[in-house]
Amino acid sequence: MRNLLDFIGKHYHWLLFIALEAIGFVLLFSYNSYQGSVWVSSANSVAGFVYEQKSKVNSYLTLAELNSQLTSRNAYLEHQLQAMREELEKQGKDSTHIAGLTNPEAYGVIPAQVVQNSVDKRDNLITINKGEADGVRKDMGVVSGTGVVGIVYMAGAHYSVVIPALSSRSSISCKIEHTNYFGYLKWNGGACNVAKVDEVPRHAHFKLYDRVVTSGYSAVFPPGIPVGKIMHVYNSPDGLSYQLQVQLYTDFANLRDVCVIDNSKMHEQLKVLRAAQDSLLLQKNEKE
Repeated sequence: MRNLLDFIGKHYHWLLFIALEAIGFVLLFSYNSYQGSVWVSSANSVAGFVYEQKSKVNSYLTLAELNSQLTSRNAYLEHQLQAMREELEKQGKDSTHIAGLTNPEAYGVIPAQVVQNSVDKRDNLITINKGEADGVRKDMGVVSGTGVVGIVYMAGAHYSVVIPALSSRSSISCKIEHTNYFGYLKWNGGACNVAKVDEVPRHAHFKLYDRVVTSGYSAVFPPGIPVGKIMHVYNSPDGLSYQLQVQLYTDFANLRDVCVIDNSKMHEQLKVLRAAQDSLLLQKNEKE
């Protein structure tokens, strides 16, 4: 203890200088928006780089398991492709109309890898190794090979943060497959493979194990992307609608490869929608 006090007494001016510098930086980044945004962007890039290196090590250690999964997935996709070909030959339809993609050129995909992920928090976040330099923008949808993942929340130069379906802040428009009955996918904690769909009308016709897919009613996801299957049906708290318990198709606990959906019309649609909302809010304020 005496040695510690002697050290502090001998070097107190340096310790005081470091403390004042730290306080100065905190005040600078906390009360100046530009410097704060630079700090957040830089911190996100550094954290993304560290997470990416960690992910590469984990990926190498799990190559055998990933190869097994890819083999199974390829076999499943081949089976699905053959079934679609047979169905198209019977009905004589154009394959560009599969899964509601009547205008597929409007959608592009940006492949990415998950470098950081969590499933045990109320508001989980995912970091991917693609950013604005790769064409990723805020509010773009993210999917995996099996289903919906989430929506881009923040995009840096080379990394982006995604709010997944496993977050209390997530609300994704979806519907029961082959119907027009839709609701909103939400998650309030618990198991990472189970979520719920709220606000399904009571007159909706469906059965257990029916598939839930994206509705296409927003500019984020095209229609028909798999979400999960119905496992249980409950009444909503107010008794006016149904609440569906859905088993998610995406394995968030073992998520690695994803795709960011690039909807060329998304920004225009969101811009018009936000302008309309601002206009309605302005009219409301003027009346009040």
